[in-house]
Amino acid sequence: MAQVLSSAEFDSKVLQASEPVLVDFYADWCGPCKMMSPTIDEVANEMSGKASVYKVNVDECPDIAQRYGVMSIPTLIVFQGGEIKNQTLGAQPKASVLALFD
Repeated sequence: MAQVLSSAEFDSKVLQASEPVLVDFYADWCGPCKMMSPTIDEVANEMSGKASVYKVNVDECPDIAQRYGVMSIPTLIVFQGGEIKNQTLGAQPKASVLALFD
């Protein structure tokens, strides 16, 4: 299951991580985000030990969303070594989410 991050945790858990990290930028009121939630949790379970998966609520952490130019949600970004490796916008099938790690 993907853990929800606060702004205070973002840098240490995402940018300083040694493994790849998928971040799901979402909001509680967003229909496509709700549709993606089970997929994100499946990816978190499947990638356990290989990558981390976190969620960032754009309403609670607007500073993080702004830092990465998140204008629409859901936005999925894979970070590796503190840098953006890959990203996508909108609801995605599980295979597309997993492909972000490639």
